[in-house]
Amino acid sequence: MVNTYEILGFLAAILTTAAYVPQVYKTWKTKSAGNISLTMYLVMVSGVILWLVYGIYLNSIPMIFANIITLILTGIILLFKLKYK
Repeated sequence: MVNTYEILGFLAAILTTAAYVPQVYKTWKTKSAGNISLTMYLVMVSGVILWLVYGIYLNSIPMIFANIITLILTGIILLFKLKYK
């Protein structure tokens, strides 16, 4: 049986992770990352890595899922920032 809190966790994971999709799309489409803060994304990627490790420690599937996807999306934005200075 699925735990209600697991469903809540997955919903939170989907919403917070999906928030990065428009930024990835816009940066890719415009080939411009001038207005994106490098420091913010370096801190964000570092924080997401730590959340992922914590999620693995807790064996929390929603936390692991969200942070893997978020790490990919924020990593892409970070790479675009470095590429499209």
